[in-house]
Amino acid sequence: MVSTHSIMATALACLAFSVAPVTATTYSMVKQYYGSTFFDEWTFYNNYDNLTNGDVVYVSAQNATTDQLAYVDTSTNHAIIKVDNTSTVVWNNKRNSVRISSDDSFGVGSLWVADIYHAPYGCSVWPAWWSQAAVWPQGGEIDTFEGINTNTQNQMSLHTETGCTAVSQNQTSTLVASTNCSYAANEDQGCIVTDPSTGSYGAGFASSGGGAFVTEMASTGINIWFFARSAIPSSLSSNESSIDTSAFGTPVANWPSTGCNITEFFQPQNLIFDITLCGDWADGATWNSTCSGICYNNWVMGNGTDYDNAYFEVGYVRVFSTEGTNTVVSPTTTGSGSSSTTSGSSTQSSSSAGLPHGGYWMSATLLVVVGLFSALFTLA
Repeated sequence: MVSTHSIMATALACLAFSVAPVTATTYSMVKQYYGSTFFDEWTFYNNYDNLTNGDVVYVSAQNATTDQLAYVDTSTNHAIIKVDNTSTVVWNNKRNSVRISSDDSFGVGSLWVADIYHAPYGCSVWPAWWSQAAVWPQGGEIDTFEGINTNTQNQMSLHTETGCTAVSQNQTSTLVASTNCSYAANEDQGCIVTDPSTGSYGAGFASSGGGAFVTEMASTGINIWFFARSAIPSSLSSNESSIDTSAFGTPVANWPSTGCNITEFFQPQNLIFDITLCGDWADGATWNSTCSGICYNNWVMGNGTDYDNAYFEVGYVRVFSTEGTNTVVSPTTTGSGSSSTTSGSSTQSSSSAGLPHGGYWMSATLLVVVGLFSALFTLA
């Protein structure tokens, strides 16, 4: 006769296995933007820069393709996103540029990687690789890569509603300019961390072949890593479908949840590339210390040769979800891990994605447990 203790032990073991938590630092790839289809699932802003008062017009997808401002270089399979450097701009006109936002957004429990070989730089140039929620500032903003003019160091920051602050940061950078992330404080400068490496932005970044930026938006905090081209971890360079952040070391920037409740201040993020010119920051207080002349008159106007370096060259963008979940939110779904089909992602719900046969496996396990408990009480 099978003992009741044996049945109880087996039942509890099955139950424990079925609800075991996933490892927080292990992520599985759910989305990839790469090669000839890189631009297929991005929205082009198609308006003048009414966001940061820059002297550009963000063109439509059709115009970006026609004018070769957004295209895939067939010799490298890299995506190019650039400022118009061939047209002559006359007084009171703006120069054409590109701003794209991913159609899908990605919730807490996501990690995204951008492999960037070249990033825009030069006087009047203000590029960014960043993310924000559909509703700002309620859903938060993460600036992974941003700089202006002839700066040589990347600036990273968060922008949120009031109540999010940077405390007890575990990071390699000691350059913390501000700790209040609220958009309502300090003219919305956010909580800023600057990368100490002069190879993280500008001419130094470009001359060394760029590198990879990793952004992790976890419930325990937000982390950013930058790896120069020669130091990119093998899990990223070899295109592995699963990565573990414990192999990345200490991030260059860290905002722990102890000072900012991530699930409260951050909603699913759309990923964004943009390049503006002049505007609130590049033509701001630091202009005269980095560049000469008048930003618009002496740089934006004219034949455009000053913008030969004003382009992104992107090898890929990959998005990962915490192992066993799906944090992709498509434009047709209403929440993270929806059962709706999303391109490049699992169609399973977040409670079952990544498990053998998804929800069917979970249901079968629970049936076994119920059956074992029934047997237990029958024998008793």
